[in-house]
Amino acid sequence: MTIKNVCILGAGTLGTRVALQSALSGYKVSIYDINPKASEQSKKVMEKIVHQLAKSANLEADAGLNAIEGIIFTDIPANAVMDADIINESVLEDYAVKKEVWTLFGQIAPEKTIFTTNTSYMLPSMFADFSGRPEKFCALHFHDVFYSKVVDIMPHTGTDSDLIPLLMDFGRSLEQVPVFVKKENPGYIFNSMLMAFIGAAGKLITNHVGSIEDIDRSWMVNFHMPMGPFGILDSIGLDTAWHVTSSQKDTASQKFAAFLKTYVDAGKLGEKTGEGFYTYPNPAYRSKGFIE
Repeated sequence: MTIKNVCILGAGTLGTRVALQSALSGYKVSIYDINPKASEQSKKVMEKIVHQLAKSANLEADAGLNAIEGIIFTDIPANAVMDADIINESVLEDYAVKKEVWTLFGQIAPEKTIFTTNTSYMLPSMFADFSGRPEKFCALHFHDVFYSKVVDIMPHTGTDSDLIPLLMDFGRSLEQVPVFVKKENPGYIFNSMLMAFIGAAGKLITNHVGSIEDIDRSWMVNFHMPMGPFGILDSIGLDTAWHVTSSQKDTASQKFAAFLKTYVDAGKLGEKTGEGFYTYPNPAYRSKGFIE
C-alpha cells in the first residue's frame, strides 16, 4: 500500500505540527476538528512555524505557505476522511473522547484506511476494537515534529505486522526517526522517562522545596538545557499534562494533578494560550539573565 492522503484528527498543538510536516513532505492533507476556531488557530500556528523554519532551516517561506494552502481544514468528519490512506488521531487525552472519535471514524473511513493514534499515555488496545478494524490499528506517536524528530510505532497484539515497516517508512518520509516499541507500554519509551522527570519536579513544587523558576534553573544549568521541566510542561500543554497526571493513582501524582488543575481552570494551558507557568512568546527562561 502507498500512503498519499493523510487525515489528521485534532487541530491542537501536535495535530497541527503533524499536518504541516505531512504537507511539507508532499502529502495531501486534511485536518479535522470539531471546533472551527481551533482550525483557524491551527492555520495561524502553521504560518508562524513556516516563518520560523524559513529562518532556521532550509525552507522557502513561499513554499511552506503554499503547502498550508493545500491543506483541507474541516469540521465535517466525512470530508476529512473521504480518501484517507492513513488517519493520525491527536484529540484530547481523554478515554471517552477518543472512544467516541474512533467509533465514528471506524464507521466512515474507507476500507483502505490505516488507523493510528497519537495518544501520549494510553494504549492502542484501548481503542482498537472501537475502530472496527483492530488489525489496522496502531499507535503512531510524534514528539515535537520539527525539533524533536522521533516517532514511536507501538502496535497492540492484534495489529497486522505488515503495517510496521509501512509506518516506519512513513515516519522517515516525514523526516522523523522511527522508534519501534516492541510491546505496549504507557508512555512509550521517551515519555516513560519524561514522566519520571516531570513527576520529580512535581514533588518538588507541591512539597514547596523550590520555586518553579529555581527548579527549572537547576536542571537547565546542570544539564546545559534550554528549558527545565516547567518550561517543557508549557510546551506540552498543561491540559494534556493534567490528563496524564490525573490518571495516575499514586498520592504524589494526584497532588501534582491538583496543582496543574489550578492553571487549567484559569485557562493557562502553556505556550498555546500565551501563558502557563511562563508567559509567551518571550518566557523568562529564554532571557539571558534567567540563569545568571
